[in-house]
Amino acid sequence: MSLTSPLLPRRARRFGIRAAILAVVIAVALGAIIFRALEGWSILDSIYVAVQTVTTVGFGDVAPRTVYGRAFATVFMLVGVGVVLYALTATVQSIVQSELVAAVGQRRQSRKMSKLHNHLIICGAGRVGSNLVRNLIGSGDTFIVIEKDTQKVAELSDLGVPVLVRDATLEESLREAGVERARGLAACLPNDADNVYVVLTARDLNPGLHIVARAAEEQAETKLIRAGANRVVAPTIIGGHRMAVALTKPAIDDFLASITANKLGLAFEQLEVDASSVLAGRRLSETNIQSELEIVVISIRRGDGRLLFNPSGESVIEGGDMLIAIGQVESLMKLNVLAKTPAAKPEFA
Repeated sequence: MSLTSPLLPRRARRFGIRAAILAVVIAVALGAIIFRALEGWSILDSIYVAVQTVTTVGFGDVAPRTVYGRAFATVFMLVGVGVVLYALTATVQSIVQSELVAAVGQRRQSRKMSKLHNHLIICGAGRVGSNLVRNLIGSGDTFIVIEKDTQKVAELSDLGVPVLVRDATLEESLREAGVERARGLAACLPNDADNVYVVLTARDLNPGLHIVARAAEEQAETKLIRAGANRVVAPTIIGGHRMAVALTKPAIDDFLASITANKLGLAFEQLEVDASSVLAGRRLSETNIQSELEIVVISIRRGDGRLLFNPSGESVIEGGDMLIAIGQVESLMKLNVLAKTPAAKPEFA
């Protein structure tokens, strides 16, 4: 299920107002130039009379003296009033239209959000959150962002990202985003205390929710875990570890960078094997995972939580296992289908 933003791009919303202002400026500038040429006034007096004319204030201490000046003033009054009326109408229309579109869009988005199930919620679109959003775009996962900063909201809306303009620390914001029906939540707010509050609230509303939280400070990790986060990511620690690898083991760093940037066409994937799958009960060597799909199974996580690293060909795949694999995206998709495809039942005469 896809969810698109109901907000119009900022450029489209402001075009009418900018055009109206430009029309008034052009009218005043043109009037000032002609008044100066016909009456010989200074540029300041010419602008003064032009503004008086288009705003229908009327002539006071300065008025046209020549015949041509009065004739132009007559025409300019009619044209200037029309320009000002157009500007006012366009401005009011743009404002009202934007408000109506925003109101209708919000109602439409609320209806769509009420139908969301098994989706992801991103709380905060700062440096970490915005990068997370970029990785989710095109992934096929349905997600929604909760952000209260208007500038960040506009940037996400221009990208077609669904945004809920709310404070993510409020319980009603999480409820409106459908946290009870979501499968995952990322707390990416810049403040650790806010992330702890989001995690506590989300865990209380959905005990089965998978929660990943950002920790700005290393000591906040334990607090976030106690609050209910399944995983905690500390960008500073990860960044330091990555820099150490880049400094001491550049070849490994190049390989990791190639996978991250998808230069090799490879991807990591986790695949849960159904109990009735054609893979269940078979040894790795008996499957086509490596021979045909050319997928490397890095590890197998058993249903009881045991982790089998670098499994051999004699390792048996069991129902409920989680396969951690690396390979081509198309091959991983085929393996995912196999993991869900039930084995053919034997036929008896």
